[in-house]
Amino acid sequence: MKNRITVICVSLVIFGLLIYTLAAIDTTDVIGKRSIGSFNAVLSAMPENVAEDGALGGWAITSPGGERFIWSRSSDPDMSYDLTLEFDSKPFLDAGLNADMLPEGMVMGEKIVIVSALDGGRPTDPGAASPLELFREIVRSKREYINYHAALDHFGIKIGNGNAFEWGKDIGANDKDIVFVLDPAVFIDAGVDPSKLEGWLYAKVKTMDESGKPVEVYKFLKPYNIGD
Repeated sequence: MKNRITVICVSLVIFGLLIYTLAAIDTTDVIGKRSIGSFNAVLSAMPENVAEDGALGGWAITSPGGERFIWSRSSDPDMSYDLTLEFDSKPFLDAGLNADMLPEGMVMGEKIVIVSALDGGRPTDPGAASPLELFREIVRSKREYINYHAALDHFGIKIGNGNAFEWGKDIGANDKDIVFVLDPAVFIDAGVDPSKLEGWLYAKVKTMDESGKPVEVYKFLKPYNIGD
């Protein structure tokens, strides 16, 4: 009888672990599927602000203020895709930025450009490189770059070193349908005074550290309301 109880208990533990694993997989799938649907809602809400960019099959979303998020195939055959944030350097210069103190290549003309090259060889590209299909392929092959920001009810795509482009899970549900997110450290180290930076919010944001512990960190934020 004791052996039978032990077997039943072990079976229940294994069953519980299986359910937990399946639940975790399903949650990941939900993030992938919902992020694509909500991203499509952003594209549909501002079609005049979505355009091809470059010769590599890239696309760009341009905000009402002129900032751009670009997702494209990488020109490097050893990499898969490039993710890019591009925005006006003038507010940062006016707030004290010494452009020579930024990493090489980060300032291009009157723009600041942050590029994140996704590691790994390029996977099979979709038959037609529409903006949604190219984004869907990035989610399929590089899902670890997509996250969910519960505090703002946003999905986001990570663009290296604390930078991101975020969009509302349900656009129109709040006044921050798309958000350009910057890690302020590199700019502050190069002379930017956050209190003098016009057009960007300097605020604490709730997020998770590498161990999954909730923390609050400062970010530069540029939000836009594009929903009805």
